[in-house]
Amino acid sequence: MLRVASLVVMLGLAAVTAFSAGYRNITSTESKRLIDRKKNIYLLDVRTPEEYRQARMKGSVLIPINEIERRLGEVPKNRPILVLCAVGSRSNLVAGFLVGKGYSEVYNMKDGIIGWYRNGYPVER
Repeated sequence: MLRVASLVVMLGLAAVTAFSAGYRNITSTESKRLIDRKKNIYLLDVRTPEEYRQARMKGSVLIPINEIERRLGEVPKNRPILVLCAVGSRSNLVAGFLVGKGYSEVYNMKDGIIGWYRNGYPVER
């Protein structure tokens, strides 16, 4: 049942993403520079709790993709937002969703935490 519900949410997010392109896709290297430059950036991790426990970016907040609609109020509208997942596909959906909900400065880390780790940037475990 949970998989079906997750699929419905993901399909809904995909439809929203198709109609809103007000976010930027950036690499993990660009994300590192952005984080260094914008100290108030909100790091939104949309992976599963299990993935998050394995490795995460310091200061990131976990809101799994299947909970984003219900927990949208936790995501601040007055800060830049960097959305990340494992490889950039789920975060791409959520970035588009956020823009569709009125968020103005949204970035998708298109190579995900895997790209972040491969570039030698720190992760917490």
